[in-house]
Amino acid sequence: MRTIDSLDVKGRRVLVRADLNVPLDGDRITDDGRIRASVPTIAELAGRGARVIVCAHLGRPKGKVAPQFSLAPVAARLGELLGAPVRFATDVVGDSARETAEGLGDGEVALLENLRFEPGEESKDDAARAAFAEKLAGLAELYVGDGFGAVHRKHASVYDVPKLLPHAAGGLVVAEVEVLKRLTEDPARPYVVVLGGAKVSDKLGVIANLLGKVDRLVIGGGMAYTFLKAQGHEVGRSLLQEDQLDQVRGFIAEAAERGVELVLPVDVLAATGFAEDAEYEAVEATAIPADREGLDIGPKSRELFAAKLADAATVFWNGPMGVFEFDAFAGGTRAVAEALVASGAFTVVGGGDSAAAVRKLGLPEDGFSHISTGGGASLEYLEGKTLPGLAALED
Repeated sequence: MRTIDSLDVKGRRVLVRADLNVPLDGDRITDDGRIRASVPTIAELAGRGARVIVCAHLGRPKGKVAPQFSLAPVAARLGELLGAPVRFATDVVGDSARETAEGLGDGEVALLENLRFEPGEESKDDAARAAFAEKLAGLAELYVGDGFGAVHRKHASVYDVPKLLPHAAGGLVVAEVEVLKRLTEDPARPYVVVLGGAKVSDKLGVIANLLGKVDRLVIGGGMAYTFLKAQGHEVGRSLLQEDQLDQVRGFIAEAAERGVELVLPVDVLAATGFAEDAEYEAVEATAIPADREGLDIGPKSRELFAAKLADAATVFWNGPMGVFEFDAFAGGTRAVAEALVASGAFTVVGGGDSAAAVRKLGLPEDGFSHISTGGGASLEYLEGKTLPGLAALED
């Protein structure tokens, strides 16, 4: 992929596809990590005299204008981080967008309204998507793809626009790809992958692909209960995907055959219900009471998981170990995160809830080698899939 160093941007309008899909509470941004990750590329382009037009999505408005998904709060925060005003267009390719783009001076930055307000952005119809892409590309002279969290989507701003303009990959995308190559092409060993989160089904592809690459696979979070059930254990009212049991049994057998160490929780915090103030107790993972549900790994599991990370040379972590949003059930996720920081390994936090947990728990972001901005994109890359947005930038 060409980088932005290869582009002559001074005095030219540059459309930057960023990932600014941040969580909001009303119009208050609760985690600005993705905005901060986008700043270096935007700042570099502006510093070189580009007229920067940023485009991004927020939430899932499904092709309709939805005020609760407006990027206006993001424009304000982006301006604070850049230390300069960011103009905000109140539409995507309409009058406001055109006037805003044409009114930019050298080194100035604008943000368009939510791309997903336009049905053409996510359309499965190639012609509809291409028609929207032409309007979007018409705002600029150059394109920079820097929204790694969206490169696994065949969307107009990610896949079609690069075909219409001279293009390059932004610094964030370049960094993400370099890290993922390091995880898939001759990683330093021992190589440990830690997977958590709610559903096994979200991680099927990555487990299948990584079983041939890793030395140790550590499983926590809601998905662990499907593994425990597949081994014949009672999991009570814990999260369970019955339809994945045969697939998981296959993974357990394949791990044993390949010599991959599979590490599951040995105890869990079994709660009376899914609530922050629910009563709970630590119980053996093989003996969860029928009327309780596991909401976090227990103290013995935390020690076990930390020990399994201590000698690692490379670690990829995706997914929390429990319901970290509830303070009572955040201890497992904290223990894993702290073990990564202490390990001395090349550590990659795989975006999404894991990255949010790191920030919510107040852990130092520079304690990890890399915190990805693209959970889904990272997983699909590790599955070995071709990502449309990367393929478009490689052309």
